[in-house]
Amino acid sequence: MTRILALDLGTRRIGVALSDPTQTIASPLEVIPVISRARVRVRVSALVHTHDAERVIVGLPTRLDGTEGVEARRARQFAAALQQEIGIPVELLDERLTTAEAERAMLEADASRFTRRERRDAVAAALLLQRYLDAHRGEQRTGTREQEAGQGHGGRFEG
Repeated sequence: MTRILALDLGTRRIGVALSDPTQTIASPLEVIPVISRARVRVRVSALVHTHDAERVIVGLPTRLDGTEGVEARRARQFAAALQQEIGIPVELLDERLTTAEAERAMLEADASRFTRRERRDAVAAALLLQRYLDAHRGEQRTGTREQEAGQGHGGRFEG
């Protein structure tokens, strides 16, 4: 098995998480400062190759009522450009409340304000990825995986 990379997109920082080789556990990897979306795609491409990732999960920031706004459209555009650049599947997954969950988890762990600010986006990406891994645990690696991933979660990018 190979790894899966996940991204929690933000306007200033992008959190990155990586699965273990068995695709069971997600861990925060790094935070990429957003200088330009093109530079971010180059960094993500390097991470995909370095860690031999087979797919990338991109958080889709939907509103609490499930509708999509400007940020969701930006996430879809980013996913489309990323998929063209890296040539592996890029899937979108509803990321509602992951940043709030990350903040809460780090507060419970008594992380300092500086640590929370520096790691929050990577922890949010790890929560997003863990959600994806848990939903796909035990599935065969078949074409149905991509079809099932989209049901109620934002879906695989089709561009």
